[in-house]
Amino acid sequence: MNVTEKPDFLATDFPDHTQLPDSDGTFVKNFQEHPQSILLTTSIRPILDQVHPDGQYCIGQDSGIYWRVAQPPEPPEKGAEAPDWFYVPDVPPTLDGNLRRSYVMWRELMPPLIVLEFVSGDGSEERDTTPRKGKFWIYERIIRPAFYGIYEVKKAQVEVYHLVEDRFELAAPNNRGHYPIAQIGVELGIWQGVYQGVELPWLRWWDASGNLIPAAEERADQAELAAERERQRRIEAELRIQALEARLRELEGS
Repeated sequence: MNVTEKPDFLATDFPDHTQLPDSDGTFVKNFQEHPQSILLTTSIRPILDQVHPDGQYCIGQDSGIYWRVAQPPEPPEKGAEAPDWFYVPDVPPTLDGNLRRSYVMWRELMPPLIVLEFVSGDGSEERDTTPRKGKFWIYERIIRPAFYGIYEVKKAQVEVYHLVEDRFELAAPNNRGHYPIAQIGVELGIWQGVYQGVELPWLRWWDASGNLIPAAEERADQAELAAERERQRRIEAELRIQALEARLRELEGS
């Protein structure tokens, strides 16, 4: 009897990031979300560049993570969740020389290490455990990041879950009120301060010693301040030298 084997089911049978929508057509929910994402990204990049000297990582900001193929009449974007911010280690930042349009789980298989959602409502959407529909369920059971953070600017808090044995467990903060991400040597927490001219309880990174990690603008400001301090030091040193030379001339002439 002849037996015909069924061919293996390949990920290549499914669409890739170039064949799927890169937006779900919704607006960013408030004016704070965009600068918040920039703050997280520009501050963590120098750390990730050290963790990944080969450059193999990607960061998504309000970008889709496709976890299933939507079935018509559903639009394709119904097969995705779009976290406000996420980081995936050990994957290339571009594909075939092109910027990613989205992150497609069945093509790359590597889960994000961190997924962050910024709450604009009451937080029920981010905590929804409805099977195959709720954000919390999809992140916990399908996308499976090691850390899932729910940031509520109105409450000045972040709630962090850690994936332990296939389920999210609510993580406890350390004595600084931060949540350590040991894999990359940083801590996540709330910082009350001014960024881009707005004072808010911003979501930010600290290093493992508890030092706030500056964003790109802050690093530039620090460099400018250091340069100005050095310029002032040189001027003061020159003035002291001139004063000493004048005093020597006085002594020589007396």
